[in-house]
Amino acid sequence: MSIPCFVKTVTRSFTGGSGLFRPTVLCSCKDTVTRKMSSRRQTDHLKRTASVYRQMELFSARVCGIMNESETVKRLRLEVPHPDFSFHAGQWVDFFIPGVDTVGGFSICSSPGLLQREGVIELAVKYTHHPPAHWIHTRCSVDSEVAVRVGGNFFFDPQPSDPVVDLLLVAGGVGINPLYSILLHAADLHRHSHDHGYKPGHTHLCYSAKNTKELLFKNTIIDICRELPDKLSCEFHVTQQSADIEDELQPYTISGRISEEVLQRHVDPERTLCYLCGPPPMIEKLNADLQRFGLSKDKILFEKWW
Repeated sequence: MSIPCFVKTVTRSFTGGSGLFRPTVLCSCKDTVTRKMSSRRQTDHLKRTASVYRQMELFSARVCGIMNESETVKRLRLEVPHPDFSFHAGQWVDFFIPGVDTVGGFSICSSPGLLQREGVIELAVKYTHHPPAHWIHTRCSVDSEVAVRVGGNFFFDPQPSDPVVDLLLVAGGVGINPLYSILLHAADLHRHSHDHGYKPGHTHLCYSAKNTKELLFKNTIIDICRELPDKLSCEFHVTQQSADIEDELQPYTISGRISEEVLQRHVDPERTLCYLCGPPPMIEKLNADLQRFGLSKDKILFEKWW
């Protein structure tokens, strides 16, 4: 695929203070978005998300870092220099690769603050045979050129006048990506509330994976919770752990799926705003559980990944 000629490519200039945040709504997810991660019958990302909000502009980006986040997931760091490029925590990008006809769709796993501070975004991409993911794992290298376009109705972007909410983030597998972005953004809001004027309540992350090796970002998540122990907390759930759980993870890790009891402990119908991201069966069950606990539908926001 040739990248369209209207891709924006000028240099970003950075500002501090109030420039860190852009006004929008607290959150949005009016339409449930289901996006398949890997399937031989996988339909085109652009067709699946045709009715979902996306920005008009494409922006050029340069790969400036690649690392193994796990045995099957690579974390990609992209420099996006244009000053007009922005996103909200939880959104994804259309991912255009020169020479690859298929357009990828990957959630941004970094915070808006990192873009403001360093001019970069990060994606965590699981290996599949789907052409964009396969390219990232087999052909992508530092200095590779791509283009990105931001989209998605699933995000958290509070304004100073918005009511304080407690966040409950529930992730399954690689569904952690947009929720990790929201977690990082919540931490930034606590660190820089004097600049932004909004400080969220308590944020709790429930994250389920097959085993501890597949828990992405676990060390950083723990570090953030230790830095802000009164404001952020986490628990990891492993469903197919065969080896002993590592000593440093034991205080945070539970064997088994996320139970109704675990979920209910973190639900206050008056204050909780819940974001769910993971496989559709998991999301459907958790959505029903949360409503049974008294949480209204407008406080349960979700995005399904297959």
